[in-house]
Amino acid sequence: MNRPSPVVRLRVPTDEDAIAWHRIFDDPDVMEFHGGKPAELSVYEELTARQRRHDAEYGFCFWTMLDEKDDVIGFTGAQPWPHAWGPKGEIEIGWRLGRAYWGKGYVTAAAWSTLDRLRAAGVTSAVAMVNSRNERSIAVTRRLGMTLAERFTSPASQQMGHCYRLDL
Repeated sequence: MNRPSPVVRLRVPTDEDAIAWHRIFDDPDVMEFHGGKPAELSVYEELTARQRRHDAEYGFCFWTMLDEKDDVIGFTGAQPWPHAWGPKGEIEIGWRLGRAYWGKGYVTAAAWSTLDRLRAAGVTSAVAMVNSRNERSIAVTRRLGMTLAERFTSPASQQMGHCYRLDL
């Protein structure tokens, strides 16, 4: 497969990254499939802290994405599926990117790096849970070689979603 090659670096999220995520995700377009409205800073503070715990425990997490200038542009990575419904016990790959960085290949490049890191950590498969209307994220799953495994209704939003799978 042809992997896009923008410069993107991944790091374990810092306390400061919570502030950066809050700022760059404060956009209705970015949040369209994540509750539709911006989250409070405390949500990102908890999320970055949880991701640091995941990295320490599993060797992977939702990493902060940095561009060629080392600016925070979003996150991508993986975590154990955090809900009581859906693919319990499986590893979810996910991403979120600031609007100014869409369409430049950052998410796909970072997701490829995530898959490489998951393989190195001994993970044998991953899922991506995507809103069925989120064509941009569905396109990323296709570029990664993931296949649609099931359709579901999200208990929180009551919207149709897709579960994509990939054997690593």
